[in-house]
Amino acid sequence: MKVAQLDCLILLHLLHTAGSERFEVLGPTDPIVAVAGDDIILPCYLKPNISAEDMTADWLNLDSKDGRVYRYQNRKIIREDQILFYRGRTSLFEEELWRGNTSLKLTSVQGTDEGRYKCFIKAKSWYDDFTIQVLVEAIGSKPVVSIEGHREGGMGLLCESEGWHPQPELVWLDSKGVNLSAGPPETHRDFKGFYRVKQHVIVQETDTNRFTCRVQQSRINEKMETEIHLPSELFDYATPWRKTFIVLSCLGAVTVIGLALAIYCIHNKKGVIIDQLKLQRDDQTKEGDVIKKERDDLKKERVDLWAQNNDHTGKLVKVEKDLTSQLEILASQLDFVNTNWSPDFETIRRHAVNVTLDPDTAHRKLILSDDRKQVRHGELNPVLSDNGKRFTNWSCVLGNVGFSGKFYYEVKVEGKTEWTLGVVRKSIDMNESFRPIPNKGCWTLELEDGKYTAHADSPVTLLLREEPQKVGVFVDYEKCQVSFYNVEDRCHIYSFTGCTFTKKLYPFFNPGGSDSVSLVICPVDATD
Repeated sequence: MKVAQLDCLILLHLLHTAGSERFEVLGPTDPIVAVAGDDIILPCYLKPNISAEDMTADWLNLDSKDGRVYRYQNRKIIREDQILFYRGRTSLFEEELWRGNTSLKLTSVQGTDEGRYKCFIKAKSWYDDFTIQVLVEAIGSKPVVSIEGHREGGMGLLCESEGWHPQPELVWLDSKGVNLSAGPPETHRDFKGFYRVKQHVIVQETDTNRFTCRVQQSRINEKMETEIHLPSELFDYATPWRKTFIVLSCLGAVTVIGLALAIYCIHNKKGVIIDQLKLQRDDQTKEGDVIKKERDDLKKERVDLWAQNNDHTGKLVKVEKDLTSQLEILASQLDFVNTNWSPDFETIRRHAVNVTLDPDTAHRKLILSDDRKQVRHGELNPVLSDNGKRFTNWSCVLGNVGFSGKFYYEVKVEGKTEWTLGVVRKSIDMNESFRPIPNKGCWTLELEDGKYTAHADSPVTLLLREEPQKVGVFVDYEKCQVSFYNVEDRCHIYSFTGCTFTKKLYPFFNPGGSDSVSLVICPVDATD
């Protein structure tokens, strides 16, 4: 009897304990929409509002095979088995646990964060969970259009855009807004889950020669587009080639016919002359002289025919080279992005860094301002010594700090007739005099004698619509690109692509020696 009473007491105690721990896990029923880069909170709380301090709180990503986003157990954070890209980006409101708030804070939202999240709460004798849907939205970059050159059937164009989520759609349109038949879209996803799309198209000449690349995402109701206008000269480039071949063929035919006639005439006249010489050998010496002259004239005529043919061929080759050169200039200098204010340029300027000049590297003819933000050409300073770090053959100076990653700075060039700007490796030979090209560790843009030149391994002459008064220099270390911008016009000047970077890059300045105006490093205000 006593044993039965004891069993009843134990059962009642267990039921009371379980009843006291019963709770329900609640959260939002609608999906949480997060903007890439923002911080969000995934709400989760207990009902009734009992303390969760001594419970286990697990947050799981149901769409990931690894699963665990965050774990709180025995009043501490458990980091084992946590998905790597959530480390340092997730946390609970520990000061709110006592009243049942187990919400998760997720910082710097990225594309891979989209999915279903389970809030799983476990006490000693009870557990419950709730699932939340997270949607991520990211508006990508403005489409960048580039010319690929002549293709069978027309002119080849390429459009690219990146940084989107969800995956966007890319379409090509003509001037009337009608979809163009294009190649299959290519889609890539980076390690943060953002999409990059690109698509090739071959276009034919129209009455406007205007084509538009549009990137759109219907779920987030966003679209961006870039229009490109192709000069008729690009399409006409194929015509001179055809004309060239036709003219060459005609000239070749004329030359062959002319030579055949000349040879025939020579052979025919030679036979007549020989017969006459046999009959009149003794008393026709004067006629023999005339015949010799005729033969010489015929030889000269044949040489002239060859010379004319070669002259025509040379002129055609020159025309061909001139056309090729014109195409290269048109293709390389065509401004195929809108020159108005764009989110891309605004984003680039947000990577601005503080650049000051390094006096230890400055050539002895350079004069630096006290704040080391300005430099101009002057007289040789005999006081300065050759410290081994200083430029000796170039009137140049470096920034005092090297950078990697993404960085941007702006330089005022207004009023100057000569300058060179860019970035270099610090390991360049400062005692050697050579053209500052990428193979030597230099990526620079130059103004000299009224001509703008990008110092690629083969110099590129730039035809700018407006002379820049302020030049922006942007480096994307990961993409291996160095770009130059006209700050006032918000337009792209030139980009070095496919660069090889191994160490930090240093800003490079050469104020030139043709004027006394200073190069001025300007503060960057991303909203100006």
